[in-house]
Amino acid sequence: MSDDNRQTPTPRPKRRLKLRAVAEVSWRDVLATWGLIVVASIAAVFITLNFIRPAPPLHLKIASGPANSNFTRVANKYREIFARDGIDLQVVTTRGSADNLESLATGKVDVALVQAGVTLDKGAEKLVSLGTMFRQPLSVFYRSDAPKTRLSELKGSRIAIGREGSGTRFLALALLKGNGIEPGADTTLLDLEGEAARTALMEGQVDAIFLSGDSASIATLRELLHADGLRLYDFTSQWQAYERRYRYLAHFELPNGAFDLGENLPAQPITLLAPMVELLAHSNLHPALSDLLIEAAREVHGGGTLMQNPGEFPHPVERGYPMSEVAVRYYKSGKGLAYRYLPFWLASLVNRTAVLIVPLLVVLIPGLRFAPELYGWRIKRRIYKRYGELMALERAALEPNTPEQRTALAARLDEIEKSIIGIKIPGAFADQIYVLRRHIKFVRDSLFANAQGPDVDDEVTIR
Repeated sequence: MSDDNRQTPTPRPKRRLKLRAVAEVSWRDVLATWGLIVVASIAAVFITLNFIRPAPPLHLKIASGPANSNFTRVANKYREIFARDGIDLQVVTTRGSADNLESLATGKVDVALVQAGVTLDKGAEKLVSLGTMFRQPLSVFYRSDAPKTRLSELKGSRIAIGREGSGTRFLALALLKGNGIEPGADTTLLDLEGEAARTALMEGQVDAIFLSGDSASIATLRELLHADGLRLYDFTSQWQAYERRYRYLAHFELPNGAFDLGENLPAQPITLLAPMVELLAHSNLHPALSDLLIEAAREVHGGGTLMQNPGEFPHPVERGYPMSEVAVRYYKSGKGLAYRYLPFWLASLVNRTAVLIVPLLVVLIPGLRFAPELYGWRIKRRIYKRYGELMALERAALEPNTPEQRTALAARLDEIEKSIIGIKIPGAFADQIYVLRRHIKFVRDSLFANAQGPDVDDEVTIR
């Protein structure tokens, strides 16, 4: 066959070499790294939610006192201030301080105005004071030709001590008992108060009356001082003893002419005793509402009157109940930053959000800092794992081995190298793969370099 008839072989198509691009990022490791940070952040938020207070309620109840009383007028002023911030403060009228305290202890109201010294036998353990709001002077008028220097001199008299449940009655009974005068003895104690007590004294139906609060208005005191034969009891000789025995009492001096400058009434300075009026609340009252109550009290009671100096009230002095920690903080540093410049509802939202964000940032900021290192550690760990196997093979290669054992070691090296080539590693870490392969070559060379040594039949154990 001639060369012309020979068939020219068909060239085989060239195989295209497909190169798989090396991933820039290992998404599996990214998800694992950030998953850990997200889980830690969720845990921080969950723990914080167990301690964060909910939003302050928009409805609150305050126990005041009888209708048209000073306590009720004060509570209504608080209500007007609360209304500015969209909070409904419901004023609950009662018979007086004792009734207020009982209503508060039984959960019928959230806060209450209570005359210091009024107590309960039980149920008041979780009540706290938001501070002393104002003083309520006690005035004792009696009919006599000569001034009396001790309340014990009223023994055997007819005395109006106030209605049941009132702070006036509570205080009158305490002071009379301290002077040896108790109900049921030869002294007659009557449930008269205010206008009824004043009228009874002026008409000679009673010999003495105890007045405080609304029943001791400036007009009433002035009228009684002008009446013939009536005197205002002066505690000057014993006020220190009263203060030490009754810790809820405080003395103050009424200057001469305080009620009538023209007639100089009283004619000389008189020392009076006054129980303080506290604003009590449950210990779990929302801090934002506690601040708002004290702020309202400062607006209502901060001015000066005949019975108090400007800026004297409210103040954080314990009388019978422990001061609220939230209230103490307010008296020291005032309102929180958000409440100073933002509306109440918005400030409340900002504060709660800040409390939630702070622990979240505590976790996220370190997480953002260490995330790249954690990501790199996860990738390098797959490479370092092979180094452990390589070191075990190197130790085995240094021992005397039979040809079969060396062949087995070489095959294991090939498997390690093959597995390394198949590892999905981002291009940024490829240099460490090649460094590892050079170390594999080093161990392989060492294995065959030791092939000149004596053969042994022992089995090689790779550890």
